[in-house]
Amino acid sequence: MDNTMTEDRLTNLEIKLSFAEDLIEQHNQTIYKQQQQIEFLYREMKIIKEQADNAGGGNSLKDEIPPHY
Repeated sequence: MDNTMTEDRLTNLEIKLSFAEDLIEQHNQTIYKQQQQIEFLYREMKIIKEQADNAGGGNSLKDEIPPHY
C-alpha cells in the first residue's frame, strides 16, 4: 500500500468515528430526556393514585353498586 492510500483510509475512519461519536451523544441526550419524562410521569401517576385512594374513602370498586341496579 502506498502512503496516500493509507492516509485516505485513516481519514475516512476518523470521519466515521466522528459521526459515530455524534450519534452516540444524540442517543445519550434522547435517553436522558426520556428518563426525565418517565420519572415525571411516575410522580404524576403516584399523585393521581394517592388522590384516587383518598377520594374513595376506603371503598373499593367492588363495593359500589353498578348504575343499572
